[in-house]
Amino acid sequence: MTEENNKPTFEDALSELREAVQALEAGGVSLEEATVLFERGINLAKTCNELLSAAELQVTRLQRSFTEQMAMIDADQQAEEPGDSR
Repeated sequence: MTEENNKPTFEDALSELREAVQALEAGGVSLEEATVLFERGINLAKTCNELLSAAELQVTRLQRSFTEQMAMIDADQQAEEPGDSR
């Protein structure tokens, strides 16, 4: 678990979600237990989705930053090429 808001890591949440799904698919649980498992599964799926969205946003920001840095490097290199009218 992470310290932040006691939310599980993505891997922990996904593992627990898989366990809940397997228990529901196997059957043999009471209606009350199935309801609790289903509710927990919904919450875990939401957590996984939030964590994936945050990771996707971070990757997008890193890609944008990298692209901007590469564009600046290219512009600097073009400005320094021989035959420049500076």
